[in-house]
Amino acid sequence: MVQEKQSDRQQRLDNFLQAVEATQKVQDDIMKYGLEAAHLYCDDVDGDWLETWGEDEDWQQNFVELVTNFLQSDDLVAVRVRTQVKDKSLQEIAVELERCLSLSEDEDRTFAVKNVLAGGVGVAESNRGTSNEIDETNLLDLAEELLEKLSEVLGKHY
Repeated sequence: MVQEKQSDRQQRLDNFLQAVEATQKVQDDIMKYGLEAAHLYCDDVDGDWLETWGEDEDWQQNFVELVTNFLQSDDLVAVRVRTQVKDKSLQEIAVELERCLSLSEDEDRTFAVKNVLAGGVGVAESNRGTSNEIDETNLLDLAEELLEKLSEVLGKHY
């Protein structure tokens, strides 16, 4: 127990020292290179980020509205999603889908969307045996179709 506490303290001290060293390196680079040091630490210093500041916030506000409108439509995928996740409001689904789309890997997005779809029905609880595998496959197919439709609806932002 005593050894464990000392190890934890040592780890925290090591982490702190690494942070201090990194901060000192940044400070040294700023002193050495001046404003040009920003190029060492930022990917898009010369980009149009200042001109487009705030557009992402507008996009996030519109995201839920766009996805909700799609889910209300007569599109076959939207109807299947509504049927699958009938216990949640469309806005709840849209917010959960926004979280799913924020994932960087395509495969992670697909499985996150599948989990959103599965959460509405409780597939793991209601199905047994081989039908569970069929339902999992159907959910995965629906998740992939939904992602394709969302990419059409959301356009360049997706």
